[in-house]
Amino acid sequence: MNSMHNTVNESAGVVGHYYHPAPYFEIDTPFIPGHEWPLALIDMALSRGVEEYKLLRGTGIFREDIANKNSQLAPQQCFQLINNMQKQIHSNELGFLLGHEFFSSPDNPAIAALTQVANLQAAIDRLIEHQTQLMPLLNLRVCYEHDRLVIYGQDACGAEKAMPFLLEMMFTAFSSLSRWQNGENLPWQFYFTHSKPHYIEQYEVHLNNHVQFSSQANAMAIARDYLHRPWNNRCVSRITDAFAIANVPSQSMPLQRGFLSELYHYLHHNIQHNPNLEQTADAFGMSSASLKRKLKKHHSHFQEQYDLVRKDLALYWLHQAGWSKDQVAQALHFYDVANLRRAFKKWTGGLSASR
Repeated sequence: MNSMHNTVNESAGVVGHYYHPAPYFEIDTPFIPGHEWPLALIDMALSRGVEEYKLLRGTGIFREDIANKNSQLAPQQCFQLINNMQKQIHSNELGFLLGHEFFSSPDNPAIAALTQVANLQAAIDRLIEHQTQLMPLLNLRVCYEHDRLVIYGQDACGAEKAMPFLLEMMFTAFSSLSRWQNGENLPWQFYFTHSKPHYIEQYEVHLNNHVQFSSQANAMAIARDYLHRPWNNRCVSRITDAFAIANVPSQSMPLQRGFLSELYHYLHHNIQHNPNLEQTADAFGMSSASLKRKLKKHHSHFQEQYDLVRKDLALYWLHQAGWSKDQVAQALHFYDVANLRRAFKKWTGGLSASR
C-alpha cells in the first residue's frame, strides 16, 4: 500500500498543547467479556474437531465460566486462545466468520447503540467513542484524506502473531455491519501490513476484491459520498434508549486505550517536544527501566513506537498536508533532509519520501 498514509485527524499540524497520559489497560488486564466473541471462537473450534484441552492450554480460560458470563479475560488470554486455535485447526475462515457475527450480542449496550444509528458516519463516530467496549484489542483512529475516510487499526497492547486474525475479524465485522444496515455492499478498500496469505480467497469472499497486502498501515477506507446516506435497516424507536444505555460508563472499566495505544497517542501529540525514553517514562509516572520492562511485556520497545509515530506523521505531512521534506525533517527533529530520507526508507521498507 504505497499510496496509503497512516495518521489521525490531528496530524494536519503539530499539536501545540502538551498531552498527559490517560489511564490505560495492559496485556494482562482482565476486562473482555469471555461470553462474547471468545466463547464463539471456542465453540467454532470445538465444532471443527479441536480438543478442548489443546484449545485452552495456557490460556487460563474455563469454558464453563465464560459460558455462564462469569469471566472477564485479559488480552493475553485472547491472544493465546487465537494462537492455540491456529495451531490446531487448518481452516483460515474463523476470523471472518466471527466478524460476521461480531455485532450480534443482544445484551451489549455499546453494540445496541452502534446498530441503531442513522448512517455510516454516525456508526464510525460511535465505534471510535466506544472502541474499548467494541474493539479493544485494536487502536482505532479515523482520518479524512481528500475524498475518503480512513479507519486505521493498530496493535493496542501486544497482539503479535494474533494481529492478522484480529484484523480479519474486526474489519469483517464493521464492513458486514455497514452492508446489513445499508442494504447493499459498500465499496470499502482494505489494507494490511502483513504479506499476501495463501488463503486469499477468504478475503475476497468475506471482504471484497479491493484488498492490498504488505501495506504501510492496516486500514479500511471508503469514499466520503457514502458517509451520510441514510441507512435502511434500523429501528428508529430504539435509537434514543440505546444511546442512553451506551453512554452510561462501564462499572467494570472506564473508557481507556491499551498501553501501546496510549503511548502512541502521547508520542504523537507531543512530537514537537521530541520526547525521549526518560521524558516519556516520567510522564507515565515510572522509571526508564520500568517503562522498558512494560514495553517488553507488550512485545515492543521505545524506539519501535517512536519510529512508528514519526513514520505516520511523515507520510501524512508529505502526502496529505503537502509539506516539503525540509518542513517534515524539522518537525520530526532531523538535522537535515538526508537523515529523514534514510530514516524514511528504513521505516517504510524502501519507499521513497518523494515530494
